[in-house]
Amino acid sequence: MPLLNKTRSALFRAGPQHATDPRLVRLRIAITAFFAVDGFLFAGWVVRIPAIKAQTGAGANTLGLALLGVSAGAVAFMLITGRLCRRFGSHAVTIASAAALSLSIVLPPLTHSATALGLVLLVFGAAYGSLNVAMNSAAVDLIAALRRPVMPSFHAAFSLGGMLGAGLGGLIAGGVSPTVHLLLLAVTGLLVTALAGHALRTHPAPNVPQRLPAEDRGVGAGPEGSGRSHRTGGLSGPVLGFGLLALCTAYGEGAMADWGALHLSEDLHAGPGLAAAGYAVFALAMTIGRLSGTAVVQRFGPARALIAGGTTATAGMLLGAWAPTAWAACAGFAITGLGLANIFPVAIARAGEAGGPQGVAVASTVGYGGMLLGPPAIGFLAEAFTLPSALTSVAVLAAVAVLLSYTTRGVHHTGRE
Repeated sequence: MPLLNKTRSALFRAGPQHATDPRLVRLRIAITAFFAVDGFLFAGWVVRIPAIKAQTGAGANTLGLALLGVSAGAVAFMLITGRLCRRFGSHAVTIASAAALSLSIVLPPLTHSATALGLVLLVFGAAYGSLNVAMNSAAVDLIAALRRPVMPSFHAAFSLGGMLGAGLGGLIAGGVSPTVHLLLLAVTGLLVTALAGHALRTHPAPNVPQRLPAEDRGVGAGPEGSGRSHRTGGLSGPVLGFGLLALCTAYGEGAMADWGALHLSEDLHAGPGLAAAGYAVFALAMTIGRLSGTAVVQRFGPARALIAGGTTATAGMLLGAWAPTAWAACAGFAITGLGLANIFPVAIARAGEAGGPQGVAVASTVGYGGMLLGPPAIGFLAEAFTLPSALTSVAVLAAVAVLLSYTTRGVHHTGRE
């Protein structure tokens, strides 16, 4: 027992040295760049959807079907990417996927029909889904070597990249055609891929021992996180549970993006500026929450962080859905963003620790299904009841996330699945 305590003490003392290892620092910067460019490119595409809709002459229904191509392509390639990461390594697949995403973003403005748009969006979605699995797998390996739960910081980079991409797109949309705009984004994406990819090619993925305490693996830092690792890949109960946790977050993000402003304008009679501010404060709160996520997970452990986040999101969304004024609803949206901020990244990190690249792929596929499910589900519920009632489903799923977090809290503590 004294020998075991000495060994564990040595591991904990090694943490700061790993955190300042120049090779790992370069890898962290490179992977952060991939997360940022992913959000930047996707947001740049989103702000040009209205112009491309007009170009293709698509109606609302046909455009909706075409846009499903992004989701269909992403989901189709996520599980395939898990296998590719095991075969070729997450670094190589990250570089290839980022290059494919950068190139495919130039295709939508070249189309002149909804059918052609849907087909090219399948390609764009496949690259987007592949990059998300590959870079999350690379991040899981890195945080295991760093022995710090830094996954939220990577997702904060995605959020910041998205805010920058949307802001830049909004500024130049009036004076630059979609073709030129997305071509500039493609060039930017390829440059970032070349620069950040050089670090990934130069420094292979860290060789992490198979059996480390979960807190040292970077996903279980805290009182709950001890026990053995399950990086065997494949489908398991915990991986599915973490995927459902991610789904609860993605459902809320999709719902807020598509229906938050409508709730403020139609139900609470907010002006255009205040209605637009609703999603802005939600996104800003998510970014702030993710920037502070590493400290939160280190201080309280992943299970407690997930339970607290789900509880906060439940309360925030109840306020956002039923507040009597638009300003109070915006405050509820901000609280919801803070609560949801770290559920997705922590869930994906724990899925990677439990199942390796295939665990990331399974949890990501289930999680991003929430982005598909959220907007149409809210629309159906709003038609059947009211929009505030429909938005309450976000609070319900946040409460489900609390229950899932509670049931999966001991996975790494006990070493059982």
